[in-house]
Amino acid sequence: MARQFQAQGHTLTGDAAQADWHIVNTCAVTQAATSSSRKLVRELHRANSSAQITVTGCYAQLAPDELTALPGVVRVIDNAGKDTLVEQLTGQPAEAFDTEPIAREARVGRTRAFVKVQDGCDNACTFCITTFARGAGRSRTVAEVVDEIRFLRASGYQEAVLTGVHLGSFGHDRGDPRGIETLVRAILSETDLPRLRLSSLEPWDLDVDFFRLWDDPRVCRHLHLPLQSGSDRTLKRMLRRTTQTGFRALVEAAREVAPDMAITTDVIVGFPGETEGDYEESAAFVESMAFAGLHVFPYSARTGTAAARMKQHIRSEVKNQRAARLLAHSSAQSQKFARQFRGEVRPVLWENVAGANQDGFVNVGYTDNYVRVGCVHPRPLTGMIIPSALGEWDAAHHQTNVIPMMEMEL
Repeated sequence: MARQFQAQGHTLTGDAAQADWHIVNTCAVTQAATSSSRKLVRELHRANSSAQITVTGCYAQLAPDELTALPGVVRVIDNAGKDTLVEQLTGQPAEAFDTEPIAREARVGRTRAFVKVQDGCDNACTFCITTFARGAGRSRTVAEVVDEIRFLRASGYQEAVLTGVHLGSFGHDRGDPRGIETLVRAILSETDLPRLRLSSLEPWDLDVDFFRLWDDPRVCRHLHLPLQSGSDRTLKRMLRRTTQTGFRALVEAAREVAPDMAITTDVIVGFPGETEGDYEESAAFVESMAFAGLHVFPYSARTGTAAARMKQHIRSEVKNQRAARLLAHSSAQSQKFARQFRGEVRPVLWENVAGANQDGFVNVGYTDNYVRVGCVHPRPLTGMIIPSALGEWDAAHHQTNVIPMMEMEL
């Protein structure tokens, strides 16, 4: 949406007081998310009471009346109308546009673009409201996605991240059971994009052959595979279509093709009926998988889901205690993963400048396998992909210190 507004000649601003329109894209995955959405709408209205607020996203889909009642809200657009939001607000087509406004922004720090290729979900996980909020899975065409990536590349972007509510189901609604693989191969063959990254992929959407995509070095060595629980009993009650055995085999297959692959995951703790034994089994399995990082969520009941109707809900203090152990493990494991590459040279996409000191600019970027890195350099490196020598872990900034090879040559 931001790119479409820019392409029509509108200006994005980070100052709410300067805006004529506020667009709030809401989440409803937890009660806390809906609360945050309401809070944001009120804050925007207080900052600029004359601006028109349009609200969209999953909360808008599930509870439009609640949002309409908030101060400053003039439009609530559900997920069915979200793709045409810009056209609805401006009255102008959002397809054809000039690259110059976006290229200008790219030159001042836009290095990684998120490209939404799919929406909706056909899964029935018992804890998730997404199926209700987003509807059935639906995909863009391969040609549309390739055209957008060509446009982004021409605008100066170095990396694209393919996203979707259920990314692994891309193309299924169009009759291609291997649609995400088809899409990746088309992008690699039909564009010169230097780096392509995949966002979250459900483990049951993949097979061993899928990992051959990583034979191409342009595909970033990073996979996010949501597990949600390491207990088979809990996975069954979540209606997750995986098991310990199947998940472990998938991770091993990925690491066989790309041993340096960063594999991250999501874990829910305190799912209704999760016993202490279930939790211990889950935690032990998660810790044995040597993930590069975890997102840990205490279970949050969502009205309308099967899990919300289950018995034996877990007390908040117990959920928080269980989450604390895995969060501590995640922090330690992220450091361990990063430290194993000390002394190696890896390509780094420098994404922003975090400040400056007497020695130069503080540059921040990511390796292809998503290790956060930093360096002080005489000039900003934003937008460059530079082979860089990885050094020591910087605990204060949660990153690895590196030396760009171009610096060594100066």
